[in-house]
Order: sequence, then C-alpha cells, then structure tokens
Amino acid sequence: MKLLRRHQSMRRLSYAAVAFVLLTTALGFGPAAVEAAANVPPLGTHAKAATLIDVESGRILYDKSGDQRLRIASLTKIMTAIVAIENADLSDKVKVSARAAGKEGSSIYLKAGEEMKLEDMLYGLMLRSGNDAATAIAEHVGGSVEGFVRMMNEKAEWIGLTNTQFMNPSGLDEDGHYSSANDLAKLTAYALHNPTFATIVKTRIKKAPNPNESWDYQWSNKNKMLAMYEGADGVKTGYTKMALRCLVSSATRNGQQLAAVTINDRDDWIDHRNMLDWGFEHYKLKVVAQQGQPISGYPLAAGRTFRYPLASGEADQLHSKLTLISNTSTPYALGERGVLEWELSGNTIGVVPVYDSTSSRLQWKEKRPLPALDNAASAGASDYSFSHTMRAVVRALFGGGA
Repeated sequence: MKLLRRHQSMRRLSYAAVAFVLLTTALGFGPAAVEAAANVPPLGTHAKAATLIDVESGRILYDKSGDQRLRIASLTKIMTAIVAIENADLSDKVKVSARAAGKEGSSIYLKAGEEMKLEDMLYGLMLRSGNDAATAIAEHVGGSVEGFVRMMNEKAEWIGLTNTQFMNPSGLDEDGHYSSANDLAKLTAYALHNPTFATIVKTRIKKAPNPNESWDYQWSNKNKMLAMYEGADGVKTGYTKMALRCLVSSATRNGQQLAAVTINDRDDWIDHRNMLDWGFEHYKLKVVAQQGQPISGYPLAAGRTFRYPLASGEADQLHSKLTLISNTSTPYALGERGVLEWELSGNTIGVVPVYDSTSSRLQWKEKRPLPALDNAASAGASDYSFSHTMRAVVRALFGGGA
C-alpha cells in the first residue's frame, strides 16, 4: 500500500510540485540562515525554549535554547498532518481501528469501525488534537502506526530537522520522541506553504458528518490565538504532563507571515503575542528584487521577486553578485542567463534567476516566492537552476520525501 502511494505521489509530481520541493532546501535552514540583528531590542519569554521565524524566507528572528531536544506533546501533529496531506488523497475514507478508537489522551471520540473522510479527520486532528484521529490517519497512510512514524522521520530528515525524532503520530510522551524549537519553526514554515494545511490550521470551527448519530461532529479550535491576536492564522497547541504547555502560533500582517514556537511555557498566550508583535515591529519584509527589475549594466532582468525580513540598517548591508552561465548549458537553452545572489553579513540569503530583459519568462505569473537555497550560488548558476532542481526531485521521489 505504501509503495502504491509512493508511485501515486510520483505521478502527481508537476512543475509546481518541483517548485515546492525546492522549498524544502530553500527555507534558509543551512548556511543561508542569518542570525538575528544585534541592533534590535531584546526579547524575553517564560518558555524553556522558543523560536520566532519568518515563514516566507525561513529566517529565524529569535531563539532561546532553540536547538535543545525536548518533549513536544501534540506539536507532533504538525508533522502528522503534513505527511498525511502529501501522501494520501484527502477524499480517502479512513476506517477507524480498535487501536485508534481506544487511544488515550485527547480525542474526537471516534468509534471502532467508523469511516470518515481523511480531510475531515485532519480537522479533528489539528483543531481538537485527537489522538484517535492521529492513530487512524497513521494506520491509513502508513499501513501501520510504525510505518507512518518512519515516514515522519524520513520527512524530518528530508526537510533538514537535525534535532527531531518521532516515536508516534500523536505526541504522547515516549522515550526518544523529541524535537526542538528551531526544528518546529522550520517544520511549521514548510507546512504553512501547503494551502491545505494552512486552511485547516486557521479554521475556528469545523463540522463533519457523523455516521453514528443524527447530529454532525462540530469541532472548535483549541488555539486561542485565533481569537486573541489580530491576523492570527494557526497553528497548534500541545500539552502532556511531561512536556507541559507547548504552542506554535502564526499570524499574517501586511503580507508578512511569522510563526512562533514555545516549549514548556506557563504564559504561552502572552509570550506569543509579544513575540509576534516584536517580529512584526522590528523585521519588516522588504522587496530586495522585483520580477522584471533591470540588472544594471546588462540587458538582463530579475526572474522573480525576492523578499526578506530586515531590521533597521540591514538593507545597507545587502550585497548582490551576478553569475552568468555558459551559452552551451542546458539552463541557457531553457532561457536562463544566470543568477543574482544576495548576501547579508557574509551569508547567502537569496538567489534569483535572471533572463534576457525581453524574455517572455518575465511575464509569467509568480508563485509564492521561494527563499534562498543553501549555498546554491556557490556551486554555480547551473547548479541552482537545473542540477539542484533535479537532485531535489530525485531526493523527493526516492529518498523518503513526499
């Protein structure tokens, strides 16, 4: 069953999916990640570990013990949801096993033998944190809970999460089940680029058919940030006796989306408001390059828009470098002429393809912008535009990715 789904995923891969695959290596999780600016006021939280990330660029704006491995409770379900979304049909009917129906902890009260559409079950998973839903989803998508957990860990490795290991799909306390605030921020940024995931986590109330009763299921979102904070649009609450209070929230203002993570935080609602306010105030999302923008001294133009969150004074520290490619290369034949690489504090933060200023490619409608690729330009323009793409696709198809 798992092999069949892998083949189905391969068939569904399109150019749009290729762009999305690139995102996993493009969120700035490697050398492209730039430390928060030193000229902004300090931020404090009550959390044992905390992180604030800009979703579009992947830039971590703040972290406190961000790489510490900790229990994460139901924040685990962020990975459960995105793995299910990427590897199964949302219209699938999920049959609830006795194991799933009897799962301890938070529940949406599924009954053994009941069938529910996967899409509806994902709402129960994310809005009400149903451990029964997590187990049923895992069994359906992975063939077994154990098979699905393997998929979760493969995905974590594929995204580049270095302080994460999953032992179950629900987040119940278990030895060897952990993540870090930084890894959860990166995972959340990745997941929020998926429109299905983004729609689910911002939903306040969801109804779903109930085959056992005359009334429908109705789930209200446990995430109070959706009502407490202007622009809030996600993501997930969590709690166990050992992990204590955990929260991932996101919000969008003026076209910029931030995500905040806290682990073991007794004042998480207050801390998240403060973290998001701090990020929106001190790190404005700036247009660094505009699609169609001319390249000075060359008959070339930027192939896409690149935006990046910058603190006061950082714009003056930006540097760009143009790298042209051989006219005998494959990317050249496909219309590219090189890449424009942007650096901040010695780190590559963005790589933009360039085309002839008369190229029709400059008129193509832009997808959601992709952030910087890890060391993409240092390997040469052709690596960025062609070889890197193909490596990412092969990795996605055969290396355990979606």
